[in-house]
Amino acid sequence: MTQALNELGLKSAIIKGITMIKIGNAPCSWGVEFSDDPRNPSWRKVLEENAEAGFTGIELGPVGFMPEDPSILSEALDEFQQELIGGVVFRPFHDPKQWDYVLDGAVRTCKSLMAHGAEQLVLIDSISPRRAPTAGRSDEAEQMNRAEWTTFKNRIATVAKIGTEEYGLTVGIHAHAAGFIDFEPEIEQLLEEVDERYLKICFDTGHHSYAGFDPTSFMRRYIQRISYMHFKDIDPSVKADVVSKRTDFYSACGQGIFCNLGDGDVDFKTVRELLLENNFDGWCTVEQDCDPEGKTSPLDDAKINREYLESIGFKST
Repeated sequence: MTQALNELGLKSAIIKGITMIKIGNAPCSWGVEFSDDPRNPSWRKVLEENAEAGFTGIELGPVGFMPEDPSILSEALDEFQQELIGGVVFRPFHDPKQWDYVLDGAVRTCKSLMAHGAEQLVLIDSISPRRAPTAGRSDEAEQMNRAEWTTFKNRIATVAKIGTEEYGLTVGIHAHAAGFIDFEPEIEQLLEEVDERYLKICFDTGHHSYAGFDPTSFMRRYIQRISYMHFKDIDPSVKADVVSKRTDFYSACGQGIFCNLGDGDVDFKTVRELLLENNFDGWCTVEQDCDPEGKTSPLDDAKINREYLESIGFKST
């Protein structure tokens, strides 16, 4: 009887969840990591191919990649029937000398998101030379001292408050390989020290696995603070190789560490169950970071990823 009720409850959650969970994509799935990379595809091509792959939501990408003139971008979003989901501030929060650069990227991103009615502002501490050799090696990673951590945390909190209070956005911290918010203890410490009113979690399944931790276990503990999801999968054989060889992050991307969804070690069926059981309401964005000049086809990968997610019960709209 109990099992039957549990199954009925899950089915009910699934029925409700299908209407609440929306699946989008991001420019990094086309290899766009930096706005000034000459290898980038055009922003219109990303919108066009995202639509062709069956997605109706797209992230902004690094600020400056898509037009910052709202009228130009709005026209293109309408043309390709796309909704702007959110944007990422991928900048060196760890470096006090680059605070002006971080703040500039944050404010410009906030303005672009607000202009198009997007809701999700994602904060990522970008790759640090001090952390790059120990991506995936939590036991060896260099740690900040207390004073350095405090100012680092305060910079993140400052941007989170700007996004929340001045622009009405939902702000999430995103762990990233080779940054100073990478491993579970760092994420947990930050969440404990920064007010939840200002800082939630953009949870990236792939980066959590890359760091050597179990994504679904973390989700069970922090699901109520997760406001946004990044869907990324990890090829376990490539992960083992790049971690053992201390391969840098972008070379690991070129080697295919982020594989098609369903081909790696992330349990997306359980991810889906956890989201539905907890009435998650919002976007889940596919991110398959790749080399913009690599041998893969971002359009084909986008189609494969959408089809996989739909095969396990997600919907792309």
